This record gives sequence, structure tokens and C-alpha cells, in this order.
Amino acid sequence: MIKRLGTGLAVLWAAATSSYVALLLAPGDTIDILIGDGADTPEIRAKIIAEWGLDRPAVVQYLSYLWRLLHGDLGRSYQLQRGVGEILATQVGPTLQLTLAAAATGVSLAVIIALATAGRGRWLRGTASAAELVSVSVPPFLIGIVLLSVFSFTFGWFPVSGASGPQALVLPALALGLPIAGVLGQVLRGGLERALEQPFAVTARARGLTERALVARHALRHALIPAVTLAGWFTGTLLGGTVITEVLFGRPGLGQVAMQAVTGRDMPVVMAVVLLSAVVYVAISTLLDLAYRAIDPRIGG
Repeated sequence: MIKRLGTGLAVLWAAATSSYVALLLAPGDTIDILIGDGADTPEIRAKIIAEWGLDRPAVVQYLSYLWRLLHGDLGRSYQLQRGVGEILATQVGPTLQLTLAAAATGVSLAVIIALATAGRGRWLRGTASAAELVSVSVPPFLIGIVLLSVFSFTFGWFPVSGASGPQALVLPALALGLPIAGVLGQVLRGGLERALEQPFAVTARARGLTERALVARHALRHALIPAVTLAGWFTGTLLGGTVITEVLFGRPGLGQVAMQAVTGRDMPVVMAVVLLSAVVYVAISTLLDLAYRAIDPRIGG
């Protein structure tokens, strides 16, 4: 865990430094970049110089930037005239709600499909594999458009946009969760089928354990290890897909904030979103290590 903590801190430092270097390498004056499309007055320019230490040596500017990050100071959006931390804090809730719903949807569908098709006939497994391949191949925004066209525009079962009520969460969660279900379903099914051929499975059957109990008590745990390895992958999928999905479904959240910051050249907000993504990835990776040890304690040895 000490090694994992050190690696996580290195990733966060790399993300913060990369964002800072991108700011310096962007064409144009640093003050103009930080102002973006916001109001440009001598007072604002003086405030930027003081906050970012632009009148001091480059090394001091960089160390001051890292020092502010260590104290939770993400800077200020000079377009919105608000602290970046305040902007992100108001939008974390809807994004967290969507990502958790999408992850739960993807994992639940993957487990159900894997349990229903592992070791079954070729026709059933082939149908499931084809559906998984389609869900993985089609980008989430195209899945979202199809879901909107069918279930919102045609049948009117779900709202077209917004985040009011559980119904508004169903289609975005499906759009993000189906690609995850496609990949995890394939991995889980393959893991289950390999586990059911292991010597411990033969021994359990010889002792009279039913097939359902064998899968639930033993095989599923073995199949989860390669599936958990993909947690980092679908974390990136959720972080990237949330941006487009929130815009497509007209939901508030960090995706909307990131899109507006990029199009409006609000660099402090863009840098903060990059750093927040790195924090989430490090946190998921740490939990992943703990999950490995919970699934198979031998890994921790």
C-alpha cells in the first residue's frame, strides 16, 4: 500500500505538471490564455499576475502552483468570476450520480449475461457474443442517439433532456453502461468457463455441489479477477463518455463544465478537470488493489 500511495502521488504530480506545461506552451501570452473569452481589464490582469506569480522566476511560479494545489486551491475562472473549486463542487453530484448508475448498469448486465450464457449452447453464446460486440463497437453517443430516438421521441417513455427524476437517468446510464457490459460480459463468461474446468470444480461436483452453487461460491470469484483488472479501463470510459453523454442528454455535470471550458478557452477550469480525473483514476486504482486482496487473499501474500 505504501508503494501504491507513492505511485498515486506520482500520477497526480504528473497530471498537475502536464497541465501547467500545457498552459505555458499554449500559443500566446499566459495572461491572455487565462482570461480566455472573459472580461479583460487592468485590474483582472494585475490579479492574475499576483495569483500565478507571473512577475517571479519560472521555478517559483511552478512551485507556487503546486503549493496552491496541495492546499486545495484550484484557482479562479476569470470568465465566470468564480473559484474553480466552487464551480466543480456544484456539478460533481449529477456526474457522480450518472457514473455510478452507468457502472452499476454495465456490471449488472455483464454478470447476468455471463451467468446465463457460460457453458451453454453455441447458439446462445454466439448471440450474446454478437450483442456484446455491437455494444463495444458502437460509440456511446451513437447508442445515446438511438435510445433517444426510440424511447424518447417515438414512445415518449423517458424525457429527452434534463436531470429531473430517476427516469431522466435511465437512458444516459444505458448509453454509458452498455459498452462496459459488452467487454465485461465477454471476460466474465470466459473466466467462468475456464474456472468450471478446473480441478476444484470437478471435486466440488463429485461432492454433490449443484452447478448453481458451484458458480456462486467458487467459479464466480475466480472469474472476477480478470474482470476487476478492467476496472481501470471502464473508469477511463466513464470519465471520457460522461462529457459527450451529458451534452447529448442535456444533463448538468462536470461533462458540461468541461465542454464549456474547452470551447470558451477557460484554461483554469480545464486544468482542474484534468487533475480531478487523475484523482479519480488514482482512487479507483487503489480500490482495485484492495479488491484483488478481497477476492483472492493469496494475491496479497
